[in-house]
Amino acid sequence: MISYQSGSGIIWYLRDMIQVDNITENILGKLNIKALNPMQLAAIEAVKQNDEIILLSATGSGKTLGFLIPLLQSLDPAVKMIQALILVPSRELALQIEDVLKKIQTGYKITSCYGGHKREIEENNLVQPPAIIIATPGRMCDHIRRKNVDLSVTRFLVMDEFDKILELGFLEEMQFVLQSIPDAKKRMLTSATFAVEIPSFVKMNNAVSLNFLTASTNKPEALTIKIVHSPDNDKLETLFKLICYLKNTSTIIFCNHRDAVERTSNYLSDKGIVNVFYHGGMEQHDREVALVKFKNTSSDVLVTTDLASRGLDIANIRSIIHYHLPATEDAFVHRNGRTARMDATGNVYIIINPEEEIPPYVAGTTEELEITAEQLLPEKPKWSTLFIAAGKKDKINKIDIVGFLSNKGNLKKDEIGLIDVKDFSSFAAVRKSKVGNVLELIKNEKIKNKKVKIAIAR
Repeated sequence: MISYQSGSGIIWYLRDMIQVDNITENILGKLNIKALNPMQLAAIEAVKQNDEIILLSATGSGKTLGFLIPLLQSLDPAVKMIQALILVPSRELALQIEDVLKKIQTGYKITSCYGGHKREIEENNLVQPPAIIIATPGRMCDHIRRKNVDLSVTRFLVMDEFDKILELGFLEEMQFVLQSIPDAKKRMLTSATFAVEIPSFVKMNNAVSLNFLTASTNKPEALTIKIVHSPDNDKLETLFKLICYLKNTSTIIFCNHRDAVERTSNYLSDKGIVNVFYHGGMEQHDREVALVKFKNTSSDVLVTTDLASRGLDIANIRSIIHYHLPATEDAFVHRNGRTARMDATGNVYIIINPEEEIPPYVAGTTEELEITAEQLLPEKPKWSTLFIAAGKKDKINKIDIVGFLSNKGNLKKDEIGLIDVKDFSSFAAVRKSKVGNVLELIKNEKIKNKKVKIAIAR
């Protein structure tokens, strides 16, 4: 195995010497990105020169473009079958990658396959083969067994966040899928940690390894870790005081179990803190609503399990709270990776009760935070979220929704916030002070000549 360390001469050489082609320039333009970073440049060049690539880089460092650009460059418009497969650990990451591809406007058909919604929807999409499939291992196995896909000409395979795929127990599914695409010439594996053993069936015997973990980890000056001591074993009151202390900053609270997530969320709600919760036991629609509300700031607080420690692309998260201590150092790092991304700064808070000890991997790098004065409740969010029962499959897009809310709901530009369009539904942030009036004005109106249900998202 060949290994290139970040910061070594080869990386800086690649950054200076690689010529950005027209395809890449077009992609960057569509995504409003000025330039690729050294990791992305190195990944693209490595794919050109090698068939097996292992990319080690932190969550949020831009790995997606590192594999999407060479993947798109490899596609042949004349081939009307599945040319590339991207395997991911979660539905959320699949949708995130699909969203990037749609923004690029590739001209190729793209299909995402994941659990949590009707398989028949995907089967209909697969009748006419897409050029690219993004899939979780379990759902991909299902489609292969049912002969819904033909992978005989698939040449480009990406295993994104492979460490998380193994952590979630998809080893057997991965083996079955990879055995079904024996002719995949290009194989690319990404991981956000060193601690991953690559099974032999992955066929990475001659892989080039690009290690950017050291360069991509949070800088000490960008990430501040603070210890908050709870006088009681039950840390809920201390958590409440901390949330009040943080005011209206975007905050993720991590708990170790689903029931603890809901208990914590309910407690904060009872105390007047607007929040949403998110875990793997929720229905797909409820998970979507929670993430949309957090992303569009209808809620500044998200209470969650480690499910949210990877694969979520939410900007400007300022604070991470470890209500429960994570089980491993790796989990601690991934939780913290939600903040202080790229050039931003962030704060991490660890709540410790009298029976707990500070984990050795953070000892000596922390500050003590004592909240003494009585804190006022944070201001309520200024946005509410509208649910619209129509989406991409109904030929509805963001421009349609903005036009509808402006023309029929009499909203000004600054009264419409983030809009998120899914396959069969959409969500729009609207100034809370305007919601009641808007719902009254649009109750009998149509979007693109279609009457659809519109209500406050629950």
